[in-house]
Amino acid sequence: MDARSIVEYNKHNNSIRRRVKSTLPCFLLLCLLASGCRNDMEQVHFFDQKEMPQQQLDSVTVIRSTNGRLQMLLTAPEVVVYEKPEKKTDYPQGVWMRLYDKGDELVADVKAGYAYSLDDKKIIEARHHVVIIDYRSGDTSYMEHIVWNSAEGRIYSNDPVRSVNGPRVTIGDGFESDENFTSPQMLHQRGTIQFDE
Repeated sequence: MDARSIVEYNKHNNSIRRRVKSTLPCFLLLCLLASGCRNDMEQVHFFDQKEMPQQQLDSVTVIRSTNGRLQMLLTAPEVVVYEKPEKKTDYPQGVWMRLYDKGDELVADVKAGYAYSLDDKKIIEARHHVVIIDYRSGDTSYMEHIVWNSAEGRIYSNDPVRSVNGPRVTIGDGFESDENFTSPQMLHQRGTIQFDE
């Protein structure tokens, strides 16, 4: 081999080395990415079945009416809607429900720190510092849990209840009413305390 052939040979080898050095990192990265992309079908099905929100909404107002008559006005700062494993609407920052009679007159307010509804079962459950203001009787009731079952047309709680009306305080073991608040009553009433002002 003459000197000129050796120089050409070295140039050619250097060119190949440079190309290999420049493409080697890209090739290794591609191999790494390809090895990380495996679809384990059990993992895919597990992820699909997890409880993931379908919608997440802020500052929501819902109006429920029957035959054009206002029945309920619900306000919530946040609403999260789930489709799986069952249809559920979550109110993680609390809820304020205003209930009306058949003549569109406001009869009660229900406030709670947390609530959720099971849409298929037509049930709304409210928890954490539940307050019910009955505008007809003037009673304000305090409890930790209440259920509104619109399929049965009733609102109830089996938790201890404290009801205040002016200076009168009544304690009971539960609460029950129809959804129009025409006959709300405290269950297992244990006594009334009258405070002088």
